Amino acid sequence: MVHMGQEEITLTSPSRSFRLRSPSLNSLRLRRIFDMFDKNGDCMITVEEISQALNLLGLEAEVAEVDSMIRSYIRPGNEGLTYDDFMALHESIGDTFFGFVEEEKGDESDLREAFKVFDEDGDGYISASELQVVLGKLGLVEGNVIDNVQKMIVSVDTNHDGRVDFTEFKDMMRTAIVRNS
Repeated sequence: MVHMGQEEITLTSPSRSFRLRSPSLNSLRLRRIFDMFDKNGDCMITVEEISQALNLLGLEAEVAEVDSMIRSYIRPGNEGLTYDDFMALHESIGDTFFGFVEEEKGDESDLREAFKVFDEDGDGYISASELQVVLGKLGLVEGNVIDNVQKMIVSVDTNHDGRVDFTEFKDMMRTAIVRNS
């Protein structure tokens, strides 16, 4: 459960943005994500813009669900989230999701769902090409050059098979959580 304002919302999917090791890098990455969601460049992210981005990732977010989740973070008079609102929302969801993962070590279903977003062919591995597709859907420039994507894979590929399996993905996520704590 996430407590947002007066509402309680059950998260069925984990946050799609995990914390990076450095607060300054996390802030930069969060700003880039905000700018990517802000399709019309008005420095505000609407419910529709967030829903579109989630749908591009295959997460099929209904506008009403997204609206109920973020409504308490939108300031009165605004049509969407400002960057500061987006940061507050991200922190709230991130704290809830990552706290849940740490408390419930036996329950890996949320991590498996996140892994499935990247493992597009369902073979149990994230390849460089699959990672590149997801980064491209998100509009992140890191996905434009396959060499950059392959470096990302190598950085977490502990068994050196050229792809990321669920155990490596889980270790990477938990390492990112622990280093940020």
